[in-house]
Amino acid sequence: MFSTAILLSVLTGILLVIGWIVGGLWGITFALILAIVINFLSYWYSDRIVLRMYKAKPTKNILLEDMVKKLARDAGLPAPKIYMIETKEPIPNAFATGRDPEHSVIAVTSGLLDLKEDEIEAVIAHELGHIKNRDVMVASMAAAIAGAIAYVAQIAYWSMFFGNRRGGGANILPMLAIVILAPIAALIVRLAISRGREFKADYTSAVITKRPRSLASALKKISGVLEKKTIRGPAATSHLWIVNPFRGNWFSNLFSTHPPLQERIKRLVQIDGEV
Repeated sequence: MFSTAILLSVLTGILLVIGWIVGGLWGITFALILAIVINFLSYWYSDRIVLRMYKAKPTKNILLEDMVKKLARDAGLPAPKIYMIETKEPIPNAFATGRDPEHSVIAVTSGLLDLKEDEIEAVIAHELGHIKNRDVMVASMAAAIAGAIAYVAQIAYWSMFFGNRRGGGANILPMLAIVILAPIAALIVRLAISRGREFKADYTSAVITKRPRSLASALKKISGVLEKKTIRGPAATSHLWIVNPFRGNWFSNLFSTHPPLQERIKRLVQIDGEV
């Protein structure tokens, strides 16, 4: 968690530096206010927004309810609400959302029920790991600050063409650095946060279920389905899912919010017998 706090601080620092270069004291004040507002909105409303995006509905599936209650009890958490996402084709996947353990939701696709029961448990436990580790809040904050950096960088881009050009030659280099490098730096930091939280949630699932190979098996099956079928939705939500549901090329995979699947499976196999 300490390393995550450092990375979030780096993101905030990038935003404030951009604000200072673009507008001096007024710029840094605007950047700070923007970061606070976006984080506030993300903290309180991101769960409602994403559930609405995927038309997720509360479910009364007895198997899922009993499973979640037992796993939440083993994890020392209040049982989260369960939502179902109906997909036209059987695509297994899941994500957790909510600002804290007392206001959390686990959303699963209808296709997740096609997996074996121990695999479903492992996936649910992974999402409980995100809730226990407060990853939803961290990811929302990281995404919000990164988005603010991209927004301010866009302001810098247009200011180079339409802003006050007095002494413009002296300011062109820092402006170019903002426009080109700042969003890339913010993306790299955000990915570092997201990938680290995925590994930790995998480990937490293994601790809760005592069956890390069940999660490894579930990840293989989910990834296999997603190679042929994808879930429709905004790419900005890819970090929420246990496996990225959006098909990409080698370049987009390089900047994936998730660690490589084989690395996740390798780690799960390594900790088998340790938990």
